[in-house]
Amino acid sequence: MSSEARDRPAAVLIAGPTASGKSALASRIARARGGVVINTDSMQVYADLRVLTARPDPEEAGRVPHHLYGHVDGATNHSAGHFARDAAALLRDLDGRLPVFVGGTGLYFRALEQGLSELPPVPEAVRARVRAEAEGRPTEALHADLARLDPAGAARLRPSDRMRVMRALEIFMGTGRPIESFHGDPVPGPLAGWNLEKIFLAPDRAELRARIDARFRAMIAAGALDEVAGLRARRLDPMLPVMRAHGVPGLIAHLDGTLDLEAAIARGQADTRAYAKRQFTWFRHQMGPDWRWVDPAAL
Repeated sequence: MSSEARDRPAAVLIAGPTASGKSALASRIARARGGVVINTDSMQVYADLRVLTARPDPEEAGRVPHHLYGHVDGATNHSAGHFARDAAALLRDLDGRLPVFVGGTGLYFRALEQGLSELPPVPEAVRARVRAEAEGRPTEALHADLARLDPAGAARLRPSDRMRVMRALEIFMGTGRPIESFHGDPVPGPLAGWNLEKIFLAPDRAELRARIDARFRAMIAAGALDEVAGLRARRLDPMLPVMRAHGVPGLIAHLDGTLDLEAAIARGQADTRAYAKRQFTWFRHQMGPDWRWVDPAAL
């Protein structure tokens, strides 16, 4: 085998904060190298939210194959484990084409290479009871409950992270054990041992904030409010990931008559900016030094 062949990546991973230009770069690389684009974003998997998650439009998706976009119903609590299994199945059927994984969900990228620890299933009756008892209570109060039951698990979670606090409570109530006790050796991810090219897009922070704000308004103009109205009509569990997508809570509040549209837009913009900040922090501290940080303006 030539040195060029040995050095050639078997897969490309493109991460970065929301609105950093990841999708455009992934499509460009896939077209140039005869590859396919594979979604690695936890919200773009949902069929219900095309506009509000900035899913690639049909024209772009027609230029190069795109996979794992919009294939999950909003009523599904899709997880990183589900994603890793879907990705593994897809990789077995690529016929030598280069997979280009792109998205902003750090845990999905970790699942691809490092793998995940297996968490036990929670009986539906336990899940329903925990959620019924949590309804109407602030997340900080639920975090305090978790701190009494599982201090180590609570210490690792932000008091405002309702989804993960609830998950830890459900695990404890369903098994009697703290969630950390299940975090043993992870099951290897589908890209474990592969030669990988890893790119993190790191735009100028001020420019990124402006792009986030402008893009959210463009989403409203493109029909995001109608999209959320359709989601609201389904009356899904508010704890489902799709119901907590950036922009959804504020736009539902507007549709409910408790928030005017400008305030809902401002809330969506602020939530998205805060998420982008967390993405920078997560990748800086959780992923390895083999990620190449690139300013999109230099590409």
